[in-house]
Amino acid sequence: MYKVGRVMIIHKGLKDRWNQLSLMEQLANVGTDLSRAFRWKKRGNHELSQQAFYRVLELLDFTIRDPKNRKRLKEVVRTREVLIDHFMFDNKYKTTEESWEKYFLQFNYAAALRRGK
Repeated sequence: MYKVGRVMIIHKGLKDRWNQLSLMEQLANVGTDLSRAFRWKKRGNHELSQQAFYRVLELLDFTIRDPKNRKRLKEVVRTREVLIDHFMFDNKYKTTEESWEKYFLQFNYAAALRRGK
């Protein structure tokens, strides 16, 4: 991690490579870090869970800034909003860890199909 101004950068050097990934690959990677956040939360390690969640937010921000995703911004920004509500606030949308796992698993599956696996 390093700090740029007031913003903490976690994935140093990833931003440029991130834009080379398809949206499916980007969201599959987001889902992987989200799974880590949930796993650490279940194990009672709040600090590691929170760090993983901050990585999720950073990856979503990279995805939002990627010019090729302009037409999908509504979904990605809404996903970010609801994830923050789930993880940091009152979960007014009543999402579950299972529903998030299912949502992001679809992107893993689509990315794997695209790679021919």
